[in-house]
Amino acid sequence: MSIFSKIIGLFKGEPIMNIHPAMNNGIQAGSDDFAGGTLTCLCSSNPVKVKVGAQTAHNHACGCTQCWKPEGAMFSQVAVVGRDALSVVENEDKLAIIDDTQAIQRYACKDCGAHMYGRIEDTGHPFHGLDFIHTELSSESGWSAPQFAAFVSSVIETGVDPDQMGAIRDRLAELGLPTYDALSPALMDAIATHTAKASGALA
Repeated sequence: MSIFSKIIGLFKGEPIMNIHPAMNNGIQAGSDDFAGGTLTCLCSSNPVKVKVGAQTAHNHACGCTQCWKPEGAMFSQVAVVGRDALSVVENEDKLAIIDDTQAIQRYACKDCGAHMYGRIEDTGHPFHGLDFIHTELSSESGWSAPQFAAFVSSVIETGVDPDQMGAIRDRLAELGLPTYDALSPALMDAIATHTAKASGALA
């Protein structure tokens, strides 16, 4: 998809870049006492429903080519939650793994294509035990707010004009999202710590 189909001309004073529908008009704060909700796929009948029994963490905009994005959006909005807090409660038979060669096994609805959750089965992976979810699939409010934008340069791989990257980073900064071309420093530190402990460099 070209940059031209991803730029939306809206009324004066409103955002013109479709970063993500849940972010375009500003970041909504999360709730400290929020305890989870239900994710529902986009099917009009017999939707897949996933119960999440906890608040999310590390919510962020992601520009990678693997994460599910709403139609026309440049970025996904993805967060993590402990896998023990997630369960499929309706129509699990409609789910299929998108690409089983990836570290994150992304379960999507076979009918509407919405990614319901991503799970890491490799017990040696730094993020094993965390499931990746898209909170916009929930009607509840209070989920943790996006904190940063990751893999920003990767939107070029989806067809975005490289000349637009400065404007895209500026818009993300306006939204209060620090931009990285990997993950946030805290998550990169977590990966490095896991690797160092596995190698014996750290006790």
